[in-house]
Amino acid sequence: MVGTVAVLAYQSLQVPYQAPTVSSPRPALDCTPAPCANLQGYTLWVTNLDVQPGLVTMDIYFRNSSSSTHASPQDLQLIDSQQHSVPLVFSTPGCAPWSRHQFDRGATFGPLAICFRVGSTAPPLILRWSPDFGFVCCKTDILLT
Repeated sequence: MVGTVAVLAYQSLQVPYQAPTVSSPRPALDCTPAPCANLQGYTLWVTNLDVQPGLVTMDIYFRNSSSSTHASPQDLQLIDSQQHSVPLVFSTPGCAPWSRHQFDRGATFGPLAICFRVGSTAPPLILRWSPDFGFVCCKTDILLT
């Protein structure tokens, strides 16, 4: 019996663990106006989207009524039509650096002007948001164009 349990436990460890994700191709409830996303009470809105050759800029605004405790630049990346993922850039005028910001209990943060240098500005452009909810949880894609 103990041997069987040990074998089953060992076999279960051989399968790569993949954390569950939440993907929402359209805005979740309580998330208007689009483009936006609401993950467990943590909401991100995008406004003032500007797509220029090689550069995508936008303003973002957060409201946090979830168990997550912060917003961070590392939680955001842009996926271009070629499926290339790019991080935020801060070297562009008007896109000031920001660091991890602690907030919760319905607090808001923003607006923040953010920028991405992209190889392609052809649609679709997707803002991937992966807020920190602990060991297992969420990421969502916000369709921009």
